[in-house]
Amino acid sequence: MMKQVKDISLPNIRQMKIFTSFLFIFSLVLSHYANAETNCFIASENNRIIHVEGECDKRYTPASTFKIAISVMGFYSGILIDETHPTWNFKPGYVDWLDRWKQQHNPKLWLANSCVWYSQIITEKLGMEIFTEYTKRLNYGNQDTSGDKGMDNGLTNCWLSSSLAISPKEQIDFINRLVANKLPVSIDAQEKTKNIMYQETLPNGWELYGKTGNGSQLDADGNKMHDRQVGWFVGFTRKGEKVITFAYLITDDQKQESYASLRAKAALKDRIGKILIDANKAN
Repeated sequence: MMKQVKDISLPNIRQMKIFTSFLFIFSLVLSHYANAETNCFIASENNRIIHVEGECDKRYTPASTFKIAISVMGFYSGILIDETHPTWNFKPGYVDWLDRWKQQHNPKLWLANSCVWYSQIITEKLGMEIFTEYTKRLNYGNQDTSGDKGMDNGLTNCWLSSSLAISPKEQIDFINRLVANKLPVSIDAQEKTKNIMYQETLPNGWELYGKTGNGSQLDADGNKMHDRQVGWFVGFTRKGEKVITFAYLITDDQKQESYASLRAKAALKDRIGKILIDANKAN
């Protein structure tokens, strides 16, 4: 008698479909983590580092995160008055890389729109001598305000993928001193700077304050590599008496279509949740 052979084709098809689905989901997970770029993510509480990953000692252009320092300088010197004063109008010849810059700006809108020309008016009003003195007084990064080689543009450009550079560890040290009102300037200047850094209140009730920054990496000769971005998001979160400071840095190793700074901010918001939960538990 011929031995009956079981039909295994249908179970095999089902198994293959299940296995294929598993591979697809697994590939999505791997893709998510592959795209979750992190050059450095560092966070602290009460001047104590509570999270650190990646390379956090290397210096890069601060780009627009330097606006935090410029704000401190502006309020301390009296050039800036409060969140809405002074108001300056856009003029032809000002830096106009983004359409949103072609309008009237005040301190609050300046930080929200990351407007370059408003920063440059502040530093020009300070003058090179005082600007350099303040940068050194704040112990900001390498304190190099010389600007591009041979261009004599440090007063208006040193923080824009140029001579001024800072590491994530130095960024978080600066933010820690700002949060504690321990920068060598008036408390009023520090408090007003923090006020205009406000971004949003997160779903868990923590208030988010910070500043993005986007620029180009520099090669060994100090030339801008326009297809290699540097993206920052630095600042702090606050809930009651609890304050967590952070610095998140992305450095692209290939050309990307999206801004590294916006990717850094999104990644920080996505990943800081567990740190905030742990901070709440410590209450």
